[in-house]
Amino acid sequence: MRRIVIPLPASDFDPTEAGVTWKMLHQNGVDVVFATPNAKAAAGDHRMLTGAGLGPWSCFLKANRNGLLAYDEMIASQAFQNPLHWHDIKSNDFDGIALAGGHAPGMRPYLESNTLQRIVAEFCTASRLVGAICHGVVLAARSTDASGRSVLAGRKVTALLRSQEMMAWAFTCLWLKNYYRTYPETVQAEVIRHLGHSKHFIAGPMPLRRDSLDDMGAGFIVEDENIITARWPGDAHVFGLRMAERLAR
Repeated sequence: MRRIVIPLPASDFDPTEAGVTWKMLHQNGVDVVFATPNAKAAAGDHRMLTGAGLGPWSCFLKANRNGLLAYDEMIASQAFQNPLHWHDIKSNDFDGIALAGGHAPGMRPYLESNTLQRIVAEFCTASRLVGAICHGVVLAARSTDASGRSVLAGRKVTALLRSQEMMAWAFTCLWLKNYYRTYPETVQAEVIRHLGHSKHFIAGPMPLRRDSLDDMGAGFIVEDENIITARWPGDAHVFGLRMAERLAR
């Protein structure tokens, strides 16, 4: 059985990006192991789970039914309740790694972790499968090889679009301030900076709806050798299923 690790922050990860990715992998026979900074079960972003504070945009911005169901199934699993410590992840023990996203403040220790950046670089160097969605692509982009270059440099990838990030921020900034702005630099801008050229960033079609098992065509991913990237929760079904398909080879 193929084995994959999903590292998570202690809190604030996107419940759909982690939950749906886990579900697609689990249902397709992949053994999923979780890892957190304290070896305790993580917690998803409360606003994304409940819509609290999102105002009139709640139904559009928060996790939908598919995301919530997948999250509930994931957090009830033995694997989720008994994670490894980040420091105990050994790349040789796994066939791949999946990097979920999220934008709330609790994501910063995850995105800035030297430990996780080193581990992601190990997976890339060994040509093991690396999947990253939304802000997870920032973590991958910050991971560097022995020469100091980003492991994504020269690769074709996608990530959360500037238009998506700025629209969510504009809709909620009057009362949530910079909740949707994890950093002053947008995800798209930072990823392009690490790639080395804007032509390697693939925006894809306008993300108007979320994918599902019944509507996989709504999702979008970019594959470049052992790297699979996606933009937002609306790509999570296609993202997770494609990771499972690649692991089944």
